[in-house]
Amino acid sequence: MRGVLVTGASRGIGRATAAAFARRGDRVAVHFAHDRAAAEETLASLPGEGHVLVAGDLADPAEAQRVAEDAGRALGGVDVLVNNAGVAPSAETAHPVTSASYEHWQRVWRRTLDVNLLGAANLTYWVANHLVGRGVPGRIVNVGSRGAFRGEPEDPAYGASKAALHSFGQSLALALAPHGIAVATVAPGFIATDRQAHKLSGATGDLTRAQSPFNRVGTPDEVAAAILYLASPEATWASGTILDLNGASHLRT
Repeated sequence: MRGVLVTGASRGIGRATAAAFARRGDRVAVHFAHDRAAAEETLASLPGEGHVLVAGDLADPAEAQRVAEDAGRALGGVDVLVNNAGVAPSAETAHPVTSASYEHWQRVWRRTLDVNLLGAANLTYWVANHLVGRGVPGRIVNVGSRGAFRGEPEDPAYGASKAALHSFGQSLALALAPHGIAVATVAPGFIATDRQAHKLSGATGDLTRAQSPFNRVGTPDEVAAAILYLASPEATWASGTILDLNGASHLRT
């Protein structure tokens, strides 16, 4: 039984990931930033015992430290960190370079990098050092994106933040391997979460599904299954990998 901290676990990929670890018998810290009600729904749905809520806006470095410490204290130590929390593309965050105001451009870039990259980096710093201090092996899995490779013309800050997260994961894989800590990343394509449901209706939905030769989009459970594997002892040799989960909708060379 391990202690697992899943960030952004109120819904979507985070909720599915928390459930996958709980079904395995692990204790899960369900992190949320603002939506306590949704996080409590996640917590109530988890099988087993010893699961907890932890709150904090990861854009604030002090909050990131507190989230790591609160989760470690409540779980008796964090053995697995899943960096899933993030600012995702939406109508509110879209910032195409030729039409967004400079004020909006600055605001979205700062918030996106603060959460998607710096929040994950700061949380990883504290969890990794706690693991090293305890002298135990651990796992860190980052949730990146296909957009890091394919580009995000309407949301360039998102694509850039995920590309940086991929690179960060590979750097930490090298730095932490001597301590028995494996670090890997998943790079999902379009995933059918509640937040993206509006994009799957009508002609837009048909075009989105047609990006994959399977003519569908991914599910949170499929991403959670990959995260569960990368966090397993059997996946130690996959440390440093970036695992594409996009249904062959984008092929890297």
